[in-house]
Parts: sequence; C-alpha cells; structure tokens
Amino acid sequence: MTALLVGTRGSALATAQAGGVARRLAAAIGGEAELVPVTTHGDVSRASLSSLGGTGVFAAALRESLLDGECDVVVHSMKDLPTASFPGLAVGAVPEREDARDALCARDGLTLAQLPEGARVGTGSPRRVAQLKHRRPDLVVVDIRGNVGTRLGFVDTGKLDAVVLAAAGLARLQLSDRVTEYFDLSDWPTAPAQGILAVEVRSADLDALDADAPLRRALAAVHDVEASAVASAERGVLARLEAGCAAPIGAHAVMTGDDLTVTARVYALDGSEMRTHTVNIAIGDVRPSAQTPGTAAPSHDDRALNERATRAGADLADALLAAGAADIAPLRES
Repeated sequence: MTALLVGTRGSALATAQAGGVARRLAAAIGGEAELVPVTTHGDVSRASLSSLGGTGVFAAALRESLLDGECDVVVHSMKDLPTASFPGLAVGAVPEREDARDALCARDGLTLAQLPEGARVGTGSPRRVAQLKHRRPDLVVVDIRGNVGTRLGFVDTGKLDAVVLAAAGLARLQLSDRVTEYFDLSDWPTAPAQGILAVEVRSADLDALDADAPLRRALAAVHDVEASAVASAERGVLARLEAGCAAPIGAHAVMTGDDLTVTARVYALDGSEMRTHTVNIAIGDVRPSAQTPGTAAPSHDDRALNERATRAGADLADALLAAGAADIAPLRES
C-alpha cells in the first residue's frame, strides 16, 4: 500500500505523539507512514480555551481533513475530543496510556508546598485553577496559553514562579527533568482521558475493511483494551454532566483484575468547595481475555467493556449531582 497519511496538529507535542503512533502503525503493516500537519483554530487563537468553546477546538480541523480525504487517520489527544460521536468518523484505536498525572514545573526545584506566599503559578485550565486554589488559596494563579516550551519559558524568564502541565506531554517531549513535583491522582485527579491518544478513522473505511486489511491490522496492533476502557469511564462522567474543559472536573479510572474503579471530583471555580465520589464495578464477564493480533479494533468484547465503563462513569456523575455538584460548579444538570 502507499504511505499511510496520519493527520496531526502541528505543535511539537502533537507531532511527537502522532509520530510515535505513525511509526507503530507503519511497523505493523511493514510500510511507511507520513505525518500531515493540520492547523486548528485552537493553535492560532490566543484567547482562553473556555472562551473558544473548550473541548473540540483542536479536533474540528483534524476531523475536516480526515473527512476530506487529506489523510487516512488522525491522532488526537483524547481529552480534546467532545464526548459525543461525530458523524462519519470512529475511534479505530486507543494506544497505551502515558502518565495521567499533572506535574509542577517550578523555579529552584520547589514543590507546591514550598512556593512562597503569593507566588505566581500559570495554567490555562479551570480545573487546575480550582485545584491550586483549593490547595493553596494564597497563590496568584495566572491564565496562560501557548505550547509547552512557551509555558516553561515563563518560569525560565522569571515571569512566573511555576506552571502546571500534563506529565504525559512532558514525557513525550523528553522534558520530564523539568518536573519538580508530580501530583498524586488520588488527591489531584486530572482531566478525563489525560495521557490517552485516540486514532480516528472514517467509519466507512473501517466498515469496508476485512480483518486482514493493512489498516485494520495496523489499528489492532496499537490498540490497548485497558486504555480504551478507562477513557470510556472517565469520559462517561463528562458526558453525563454535559461538561467540557471549562468545568473544574477531574476523573481517574483504573482496571485491577476483574474490577474497574472510577473516581471523580468536582470543584467550585474558586477552589472553596469540592464534591468527590468513587464507584467500583465488576468487568470480568466483558473484559477480553486477550487481544488477537490482526483482528478488528475495537473488538466486539472491547465495545461491551467500553459500554459498561461508560455507564459506570455516568452513574458516578449521577452520584456527584445528588451530592450537590451542580450547586458549586458550572454544570448542566439534565
């Protein structure tokens, strides 16, 4: 086959993560893959993400490129994808999850507790703002935009004392040495599906291919059942709450044996209050025992697992609403 065209945003982080996926796709079919950079509205605007519409601002142009036939697949950060399905497209594979934690990158090797009173900490995430204010109400939290290098530069030049970034992005850019503290997920849950990528394809292409088709084999080779399931659970919380990246919500799911545990937390925007809840469900009867190389991905059993995981996330969201989450955060209770 001709080279597989892999659509991606043009940032250093996006091309790094898409490049890794592209190399694995190419290796699976013994062929070549070529990155196709796509400029999105979120890349060129300097406005805050919440004012741009939040979740989906980075995905729209990539999806248009895929539907127009300019590429064969596109690679998204899954936390950038709206939870609703998109007509004509489907997630064909979910690679293994990178580190889901948030990380502090501070001057002089400082941790969050060691930052002086009134220290200036940068982030563009309302969730991180709320978490910072909940932990350290004395801090001055500064809204920032820009790529990872730009944000780290605010610390290097002394404009900020620290920034909070995703550990996954720093790892993919080989910048983990800049981390001065990792935040434990049990106390600092992150954006649903943080650290997880989604390989999106045209639904018609996927439906038309048999199990031996090169694209099918490539998708199956990079797909990870566990990453797909925990992403479904975490995104199930968002879908039920009808919330996007402007809402201060953190969620984290883990699979342990035949159990799936999902925890989520909703914060007041100023960090003054929070609601948290955990659910645990059995998944042994729908968890695939093994993934057969070369089979369609996601498999039938994979879909059943994802559906149960999504329901668990929705049930957790209902518990949060019953506990008054909509009273402290900008959620749309339906």
